[in-house]
Amino acid sequence: MHESIDSFLDHLRFERNASPNTVRAYAADLRDFAEYVARQQLPTPDAITHRTVRSYLGEMAAANLSRSTVARRLSAIRSFFRYCTSRSQGTRNPTTGLSGPRLPRRLPRPLGRELVEALLAAPDSSPLGLRDRAMLELLYASGLRAAELVSLDVDSIDMGQGEARVVGKGSKERIVLIGVPALEAIAAYLERGRPALVGRNASARALFVNYRGGRLTDRSLRRVLDKHIAAAGAASGCSPHALRHAFATHMLEGGADLRTVQELLGHSSIRTTEIYTHVSRRHLKEVYNRAFPRA
Repeated sequence: MHESIDSFLDHLRFERNASPNTVRAYAADLRDFAEYVARQQLPTPDAITHRTVRSYLGEMAAANLSRSTVARRLSAIRSFFRYCTSRSQGTRNPTTGLSGPRLPRRLPRPLGRELVEALLAAPDSSPLGLRDRAMLELLYASGLRAAELVSLDVDSIDMGQGEARVVGKGSKERIVLIGVPALEAIAAYLERGRPALVGRNASARALFVNYRGGRLTDRSLRRVLDKHIAAAGAASGCSPHALRHAFATHMLEGGADLRTVQELLGHSSIRTTEIYTHVSRRHLKEVYNRAFPRA
């Protein structure tokens, strides 16, 4: 079974273009399931049945694991067996018909505009500071995911058109727009920041690099954000995704239609984007209370 899991993880990396964090999460969840299967002393992976998976779910529930953990692991197992059945016609999918626990729909907490401004102003004018400012400006201006940002190459950016070519989830390519402040920050980084970081590695393609000139990772991006969140005087725990949430929410509050925001975020379903309409209702209520005389 471990060989099949390794093959599936390679499929995620090289065919689905999944982020390193996604691959690590799938690996941990599937190896936990493989350990459970080994304890059941099943002769082969083909012996895994619907009942096997259900008993595994029951064991997690008995261990008081959270509903989100149970749902995530079931999703990983379902994706794994879907991959296995697509590779072998004789393999049955034991997860067919299984449903996970219902999860409450959590609304994202977007950063306020004042905090966003403080965050964007936090980096200094050193080469790393110029890089950080360009990254933060671009995250907010385009709504990019962290993995999408660190995967950008220099030639992914069209400075003249104010656009970036992005490869997102499922290797889907899309064009995102870049505002003037972000373009100016990127230009300053390309002129005075990146050359100092790349050094003699002039052939480096990555847009955002570390102090050794190598491509920045999404984990390093999180550390950068933590540093500047602290400098901006905000509470810790903010993720790069928070700037994506802020982008979507502020676009809707500014009058953008949902389909436009869906396209810019790269959501395959409008239902995923609709969550931001609930967030922006707070803004609508504030405007209503302020503007209507009998509110």
